Amino acid sequence: MRGEILGAERRRFWHDDDKLEIVMSVGIDGATVTQVAQRHEITRQQIYAWRHELKGLWSPDAGALFFPLDLPFAGGVPVTHVPVAEAPPSSVVELRLRGGRSLHFDSTTDPVALTALIRAVEAA
Repeated sequence: MRGEILGAERRRFWHDDDKLEIVMSVGIDGATVTQVAQRHEITRQQIYAWRHELKGLWSPDAGALFFPLDLPFAGGVPVTHVPVAEAPPSSVVELRLRGGRSLHFDSTTDPVALTALIRAVEAA
């Protein structure tokens, strides 16, 4: 039996941030594992392996807490000052953005300032 190698074999190195972004993109806008694998020119098995490998970095069962966020809008612009009967205790919030970037901020951060910060980080 003879075999022929067509093209050069390539071996790519993936950073954990890149792996995590690829794994997390499954299901966004209905994307399947197959579609995400084809988009990044990897195998489906590679995504499953990364999902297993990165369980400590991200997992739906990792204890993440999601809080509902209601921002009142007036004329398409968020209202900056909302009367609150009792201020909840502050906590640290992590917001993951595209490109592997993340922001850590206090839950009492002004929403208008936070919006401006997010836009500046995404534009960079």
